[in-house]
Amino acid sequence: MTLQDVQSFAHGKWIPVGKGARSIENAVTGEVFAQAGNADLDVQAMLDHARDVGGPALRKMTFHDRARMLKALALHLGKHKQALYDMSFASGATQSDHLIDIDGGIGTMFVFASKGRREMPDAHVYLDGEVEQLSRNGTFLGQHICTPLQGVAVHINAFNFPVWGMLEKLAPTLLAGVPAIVKPATATCYITELAVRIMLDSGILPAGSLQLVSGGLGDMLDRLTCQDVVGFTGSAWTAGKLRSMPHILENSIRFVAEQDSLNSSILGPDAKPGTPEFDLFIKEVQREMTTKAGQKCTAIRRIFAPKQHVEAAIEALSARLEKTLIGDPSNEATRMGALVSNDQKRDVLQKVDIIAKEAERVFGNPNSFEVSGADAAKGAFLPPMLFHCADPNKAERIHDTEAFGPVSTIMGYDNLDHAIQLVNRGQGSLVASVITHDPEVAKNVALGAGAFHGRLYFNNRDSMKESTGHGSPLPHMVHGGPGRAGGGEELGGVRGVTHYMQRTAVQGSPDILSAIGNVWVPGSVEKKAPAHPFTRTFHELEIGETIHTAPRTITIEDIEHFASFTGDTFYAHMNEEAAKRNPFFPGRVAHGYLLLSFAAGLFVEPNEGPVLANTGLDSLRFMKPVEAGDDIQVRLSVKKKTPRNDEYGEVRWHVTLTNQDKDLVAEYELLTMNAYEV
Repeated sequence: MTLQDVQSFAHGKWIPVGKGARSIENAVTGEVFAQAGNADLDVQAMLDHARDVGGPALRKMTFHDRARMLKALALHLGKHKQALYDMSFASGATQSDHLIDIDGGIGTMFVFASKGRREMPDAHVYLDGEVEQLSRNGTFLGQHICTPLQGVAVHINAFNFPVWGMLEKLAPTLLAGVPAIVKPATATCYITELAVRIMLDSGILPAGSLQLVSGGLGDMLDRLTCQDVVGFTGSAWTAGKLRSMPHILENSIRFVAEQDSLNSSILGPDAKPGTPEFDLFIKEVQREMTTKAGQKCTAIRRIFAPKQHVEAAIEALSARLEKTLIGDPSNEATRMGALVSNDQKRDVLQKVDIIAKEAERVFGNPNSFEVSGADAAKGAFLPPMLFHCADPNKAERIHDTEAFGPVSTIMGYDNLDHAIQLVNRGQGSLVASVITHDPEVAKNVALGAGAFHGRLYFNNRDSMKESTGHGSPLPHMVHGGPGRAGGGEELGGVRGVTHYMQRTAVQGSPDILSAIGNVWVPGSVEKKAPAHPFTRTFHELEIGETIHTAPRTITIEDIEHFASFTGDTFYAHMNEEAAKRNPFFPGRVAHGYLLLSFAAGLFVEPNEGPVLANTGLDSLRFMKPVEAGDDIQVRLSVKKKTPRNDEYGEVRWHVTLTNQDKDLVAEYELLTMNAYEV
């Protein structure tokens, strides 16, 4: 039998398998079918190629350019996902598992592409937070900015999600403008290699932005600098070994870890047998035990139920597990495939022996179970195994041992405080779920257990039809956890992008901050508009372009007419004596929304032009009341421009209203959509 050579992609070319190659077995048949690794890989050349070629190319692109690149990559992968499905069966994964890994990874890229276009600027600097006024008159200001690290991200991924595990790190890295070197786990690197080939063959990625190590990294980590990042997913032991390397510590190299954790699920005190919540709880636990044969970093390892409902939960869960068809993952009827390898199977059984010293196995016999369409003796198959720990207070290893397979332990709790105490004994996890219809239960768990968990997942009859499940990390939300879970954080939308950037505090004048951030800061030099800004297209408008309108006098008739017309007859506008008794008003004052309406009348150009729509108003503040007889005048400045599609972009205008004494009476930001062409 000819072995498949799983190659590496280094400094612009594919490197064949070489010295020190490791064999890879088919999880279903147990046969060795591939090999990967090359001890002579030139890791310094890879780092140089990323830093000198990939990094500069990515940094020349704006966030929007990189977001469009991600979208194109996701679309291209989507066209070739059947090939990834076909290859993934050898890892023991079923078609349903493929949807999580492959489709989930592609979906994650789409989300980051969307967030890059919608939440990040079409520029090279990301502004983190608002401008801080550091002086009395506003001539000295501060702003936090994020810029791409000028190194490389080394991604060390786990075996269980060879596509999603790569793409969920790669998407925010590339969006940040940082090149990546991907090192998948050897057991499933053949799937990752195919995904990398598909992306590289597309021609979408700049040279040097993506490289692949199939096999060992050699001494690459000893060659990193303060501009590099290590993103790790895997065992706590390996994470501890790598992050404690002297070179990593001495150079303060960023090390983001997502590692073992004993994730939990709590059946709320209110979720009695017969309720929708009880049924939902059983369904969630069964799914988490069997999906990917339990080889998920978010799988439920510890199950907590009120003591009086433990027996019912065991019975219901056993009934669902009994229906799980184990076998050849390519068979559509199969619900649980094999573990990734026989080595992994042996590791799970060793951990099961530890758990069995403190708990009784109540479902699943690893020595006697049926496998459909495959040889159970040769493949890495195990049945789902449920244990019951009668005294979780005295147990120790139950709370610190993870069998990374279809294994979970159920325990009873006395009250909610007891449940929270037991959950927290895991000393940090990626996720804990609580199935309850009682908001107070959810609140108490959030307060009591939030500090020990990266994510808390609450579900009940109201949300279960649309919820994504206990074990599904979403690109919008942070993925990681404290303590045993690694103390790292991934995903989380733009938060995940900033992990690959440096946050820097910049201080200076308004003009300096405007130039750095490409966003007009009040106090900066105003650019005189050559024509009314509402007559100028998106591309013609310049940041800082400003007009000052003529003043308008507010009359008592205006105030009364507005009150009558809108129905807003609040006493501060209609009753002089009552208004004077209010500490905020000198007497009757104009409505705030009257001022906004008059402001629009002062600066709007009424004729058809490039302004397509007013889409919103942000950060509105009223600073000083306006009485009858006061004047208002408007200053309108172009603050920020963001392309939205091929036809128009969003313009953010900074608007101020001042009175006859030049006092600021109102301030807000107006959003319009402006055409590129008229």
